[in-house]
Amino acid sequence: MPEGATLRSTKPAGDVTELDALVIGAGFAGLYQLLCLRDRLGMKVRVVEAGDGVGGTWYWNRYPGARCDSESHSYSYYFSKELLEEWEWSERYPQHPEIVRYLNFVADKFELKRDIQFGTRVTAARYDAEANKWNVETATGDRFRVTYLITAVGCLSTTNTPKFPGLDSFKGDWYHTGQWPHDGVDLTGKRVGQIGTGSTGIQAAPVIAAQAKHLTIFQRTANYSVPANNHPLSAEFKKEVRDNHEEIRKVIQSTPNGHPFRISERNVFDVGDEERAEIYEEFWKVGGLRFRASFQDIVSNKEANDTAAEFIKNKIRSVVKDPKTAALLTDIDHPYSTKRPPIDTGYFETFNRDNVDLVDVKSAPIKAITPKGVLLENGEEYELDIIVCATGFDAMTGPLLNIDIQGRDGLALRDVWAAGPQTYLGLQVAGFPNMFTITGPGSPSVLCNMPVAIEQHVEWITDCVSDLREKGIATIETTTESMEKWITHVNEAANATLMPFAKHTWYFGANVPGKPRVFMPYAGGMTRYRLICKNVAENGYEGFKLSDAEDGSALPFLPAGDFTLAATVPGPGV
Repeated sequence: MPEGATLRSTKPAGDVTELDALVIGAGFAGLYQLLCLRDRLGMKVRVVEAGDGVGGTWYWNRYPGARCDSESHSYSYYFSKELLEEWEWSERYPQHPEIVRYLNFVADKFELKRDIQFGTRVTAARYDAEANKWNVETATGDRFRVTYLITAVGCLSTTNTPKFPGLDSFKGDWYHTGQWPHDGVDLTGKRVGQIGTGSTGIQAAPVIAAQAKHLTIFQRTANYSVPANNHPLSAEFKKEVRDNHEEIRKVIQSTPNGHPFRISERNVFDVGDEERAEIYEEFWKVGGLRFRASFQDIVSNKEANDTAAEFIKNKIRSVVKDPKTAALLTDIDHPYSTKRPPIDTGYFETFNRDNVDLVDVKSAPIKAITPKGVLLENGEEYELDIIVCATGFDAMTGPLLNIDIQGRDGLALRDVWAAGPQTYLGLQVAGFPNMFTITGPGSPSVLCNMPVAIEQHVEWITDCVSDLREKGIATIETTTESMEKWITHVNEAANATLMPFAKHTWYFGANVPGKPRVFMPYAGGMTRYRLICKNVAENGYEGFKLSDAEDGSALPFLPAGDFTLAATVPGPGV
């Protein structure tokens, strides 16, 4: 257990802890929400966390090669100048251990661990309308009674392990990248099979290949990837960051995707073929997510996107020596950046190694896991010692639906979301008063540099709770009509991009069998979203029902406004 992570249940079974607010999760979101409610509003707050330390997604995801795909100087809290000056990142794209050190540094600096209960997994939360309280239960028997329930469970924290027939019969060891053993896995001399070639698989493969005797990569969906061009940060760059925190803050808070660079205003066909190729080459050398900022219309114009897609495919062909392998790796069925756009360190070069094979499981799907390894439908069997499932997450909704959440009159969240998630602004669900979902479905979340989205949500929730307490308002609850209007706008924003072209993506829940196919994040851009949320609050929390604290009577209701008010803000944000 990390230093300071000592808060555990000491109450006898049946006792109830009374709080102003309970926050579920101790990642970026939970830590900041605790700080805001406790230190800024003086509320009695506790965070409950299933893991034994802070980190959230980063506590669990420690697979080989785990690394952030946002640049480190922007993958930070920006609410504290002192914090920005005291912490120094070492690399352009930080690895898992450094991010966990950073979050522990933040938790220790602001003395947050004293109000975090580790090793505590929430199992149920039920709203008591008569008392206007949430009753929360945990797997360890703890019970809480709180006015405000705030979920900071993360978007990518519930693993998606395919139900392969025979998995339990496998005589070797198998692991999911999202639940990697904390003491690591020795791959030396092992025959490893990696299932999955999304962002996680692309990070893991080069590291696994360097350790294992042999690596077989099972690819169902070929993917684009751009070199990260990761490197240690120079003393000059670190000084530049320290001297320009305020300017960096302005950039990340005013760009659609929350990253520390602006998207070019030029369109792909504003320039000729030769100049376009030179621009792509320039951005390729810079690497990382900046490549997709080379032209404004890459994510909204299919013909424009085709030029970027073909450029990347040609790069893959120039790296991978075996023509058949290169053909499989470039057989990509979606426009560039319509799925999460991976960045890599030596991914395609990995396929030039003598100890690496690529197996196409699109043409011959996995039939079963046998005691020896992986069996395909064409009868081929691959003998393995270790299987690594890089199969992603039950994204965005999974972490919330793993908790038995019931609102008014026993209304179950899983029933409300049976046909797909519905929220208002990604912040609230009708029928669940005083419950807030940080970076919930319908917010920019995964289409944005996450700390930027998290800070905006936490600060909006904090200001909202402050207003409610100051004005004597007992409850805030959105309506079905508000959710319907917002989801219509979410779909309009998605349809303004090329993202609907990629149906087989976790943005739609397509990686989880039986999950409703609904586009979940907000693709209208963080800048536009920030303005919408600001307008909602300034207009008296339009789209939310408020009730008086004295007698519980409803206050005047303002329906959700016109979201096109923010139409002058550049978008889309993906």
